[in-house]
Amino acid sequence: MKAVDILLLIVSCLLIAIIVLQKSKEDASQAFSGEKSDLFANKKERGIELWITRITTVLSILFFILAIWASFFVNRL
Repeated sequence: MKAVDILLLIVSCLLIAIIVLQKSKEDASQAFSGEKSDLFANKKERGIELWITRITTVLSILFFILAIWASFFVNRL
């Protein structure tokens, strides 16, 4: 296992953990019942929610870059 693979594994585990910590923006019962949704309401994130969103964005971009970078190190037939 190369360093890129280890970094990709660590970033993916952190990304999964931070996504699980996020608060759901929509109630599941409203999604299936067809009730009025505030999905597109203009609500500003504050405090810890803002930090979790920023960390998720950074980890997602890092995961994407590492996945592309790791693809160059795959042994091809």
